[in-house]
Amino acid sequence: MEETQLAGRALVLAASAIGAGLAMIAGIGPGIGQGFAAGKGAEAVGRQPEAQGDIIRTMLLGAAVAETTGIYGLIIALILLFANPLIDLL
Repeated sequence: MEETQLAGRALVLAASAIGAGLAMIAGIGPGIGQGFAAGKGAEAVGRQPEAQGDIIRTMLLGAAVAETTGIYGLIIALILLFANPLIDLL
């Protein structure tokens, strides 16, 4: 392996690690959103205890949809770290 290929490989690995870290920032939004939803759900159940089943069902559906963003970010980070398709380009 030539020195330039080795340097290029190191650069791709370094950029991939930085990209994986940036992809994990996507986990901040779902965490904040789910906390906000849980708080509002608790407030709603406190105001209308008879509607607890509907409120919790809606809150859990919203939390599941919000979590997909964090899961996508995790998948991208794992691909960049362990199954990096960019390494084969060198």
